[in-house]
Amino acid sequence: MENKNPLQEIIDKIMNWSRINSPWAIHFNSGSCNGCDIEILATLTPRYDVERFGIKLQGSPRHADVLIATGPVTLQAKDRLIRVYEQMPSPKFVIAVGSCALSGGVFDGCYNVVGDLSKVIPVNVYIPGCPPRPEAIIFGVVQLLESLKLGKVPEMVEVAPPELVSEELGGQQ
Repeated sequence: MENKNPLQEIIDKIMNWSRINSPWAIHFNSGSCNGCDIEILATLTPRYDVERFGIKLQGSPRHADVLIATGPVTLQAKDRLIRVYEQMPSPKFVIAVGSCALSGGVFDGCYNVVGDLSKVIPVNVYIPGCPPRPEAIIFGVVQLLESLKLGKVPEMVEVAPPELVSEELGGQQ
């Protein structure tokens, strides 16, 4: 086993601390109806204030730690999604938001749909709903941050509790 340089250990601790306390996210719509996108934007409003967790929405994948993706992956968006994911610095995390990102949703089986998000890139957290409520999205992000605090990269799927999934629009659970 290698002994790490003490300076490198300190740098790693500081980087992990900053990653947990100030995750920067980028949002990517790979072909959804925009219902989930509206709910993601609602989490940024003063009512839900996701920024209290230090989360900042970024415009460039090169500055983002977390990719928040919505919609089924279409043939047109597949290459762009992979490119955005590859441009993100490591370690990087992916949150799939909504039924379409989880399973293809109502678009599953369409001629131009590849399928759910996990068929194209690895996903760390799944947030179900059609669309999921802002509380469910916040819960999913917090689950990701909590797993990072425990010092493990979430490889297991975390799912938001059913009581946070919207039923107003016939939410799929």
